[in-house]
Amino acid sequence: MTLSRRHVLAGGIAAGATTIAISPASAAPLLTAAGPVRTSPFALGIASGDPTPSGVVLWTRLAVEPLAADGRGGMPARDITVQWEVADNARMHRPVARGAARARAADAHSVHVEVEGLRSGREYWYRFRVDGHLSRVGRTRTAPRRDEMPATLAMSAASCANWEAGFFTAYRHLADDEPDLVLHLGDYQYEGKGTTNPAAPRVHAGSETVTLEGYRLRHAQYKTDPDLQTAHAIAPWLVVWDDHEVDNNWAAGVPQDAKAPEWNHTPERFLARRANAFRAYYENMPLRRSSIPSGPDMQIFRRLGWGRLASFHMLDTRQYRDDQACDDGWDTNCAGALDPSRTITGSAQEQWLREGFSRSGARWDFLGQQVFFTQRDGKIEQELLHTSNDAWDGYVGSRDRITRAWMDAGVRNPVVLTGDVHKHWAADVKTDYADPDAPVVGTELVASSITSGGNGNTAWSDPIMEWNPHLRFSGDLRGYLRTTVTPAGLRADFRSVDRVTTRGGAVATQASFEVADGQRGLQAVG
Repeated sequence: MTLSRRHVLAGGIAAGATTIAISPASAAPLLTAAGPVRTSPFALGIASGDPTPSGVVLWTRLAVEPLAADGRGGMPARDITVQWEVADNARMHRPVARGAARARAADAHSVHVEVEGLRSGREYWYRFRVDGHLSRVGRTRTAPRRDEMPATLAMSAASCANWEAGFFTAYRHLADDEPDLVLHLGDYQYEGKGTTNPAAPRVHAGSETVTLEGYRLRHAQYKTDPDLQTAHAIAPWLVVWDDHEVDNNWAAGVPQDAKAPEWNHTPERFLARRANAFRAYYENMPLRRSSIPSGPDMQIFRRLGWGRLASFHMLDTRQYRDDQACDDGWDTNCAGALDPSRTITGSAQEQWLREGFSRSGARWDFLGQQVFFTQRDGKIEQELLHTSNDAWDGYVGSRDRITRAWMDAGVRNPVVLTGDVHKHWAADVKTDYADPDAPVVGTELVASSITSGGNGNTAWSDPIMEWNPHLRFSGDLRGYLRTTVTPAGLRADFRSVDRVTTRGGAVATQASFEVADGQRGLQAVG
């Protein structure tokens, strides 16, 4: 794909820009490979992420045999020097920054380069080189200055890409939109073993992911997808996990099934599995060194500013939550879900979020997070709540505290961005969902899955919309969320593909909504 220049650069970069080339062991000297790598090692693509006004993270992971069973990508058991360069033009003429980093065998030959000294609010292009082999050229950008009010931000959000459910066509269409920033809200990969269903469009390599080798192999398989590679190469990403990066519906130190199989038998075994998953996740994502895992612990909640226009509070609703009450499915009038002491974020992250709200001077505050925030009542019987205990409905006290926190802090335009549920949703956030006349205090936008759930149904209509008037839209097709954010308002387009079980699905906007600055509530467009 040819990377275009949609935004006009306002001037060149200052001479003598500084850079920092890092890996998790950047203090060690670079090692020269004993003999050249004879095949291009860029089979897993490239990526960038976590932009700041002065820099960005550049990522790649070397592999010549991505599906090698040991998860090492067919690479030699030695460290390899990787050269990188950044330019202010797509042809890579006259690079403005360059350096070298070490791809360590111990880190599955992954590379994280934190580039500094770039100009704010600018497009840049980058690439890697190993022994004469060049990677593709990627497009990225820095965030605006903290005191700047950008005229616009094109931001897309995606989640739930199950290899076996279909092809990642939605990623290709997302890339065609050329966003400034991409949020991935979880379920980047799925942990299950390869299906035996002959009708499956694609099959996972290997067994269910438990070991470090298994998680590395699964990430490598996903990274071979050309549409995913193109989406990574078009813009910087902000990533957070949900459950399938580790184990379906896990909660802190508790797996979905603590009885079987054997790797979940004890808390120690599950935490060992979690450590393997976290390490592989870091190795395969464009994350900063602040997210390097320590055993079964890894901090991914973090904050990114986009000038005075937007603040992104990226949350982790898995690692610190209380175990789901009344099991992790849907339940009717679950008393535990209403316990105000229970938390989905943990107390430290909740306090961090409160402080972020109180200090925010952004026009728009986005919560990038994983599971449905707004109340979603399935109502099997009249007068009884029937809700999902894996979502914020299972942690009503947490939701009330977070909602009150942004109200108390005077957050101007709060917007919750969500994945997980494999459907598009648009919702008005309220403090009292039992009262149809209660004021709207925020917005939730839920991105459908990239593939999970299969093709979907264009004629589908969820009956719960009738008794959940704050739920404004739902659509059962795969796709992603595209937003345009300006000082005056936000427009959300729910982009949907007509099929994923075969290649070449077409994309269309299924519904659009707007939110005006300072005015609570979604307004349908068209």
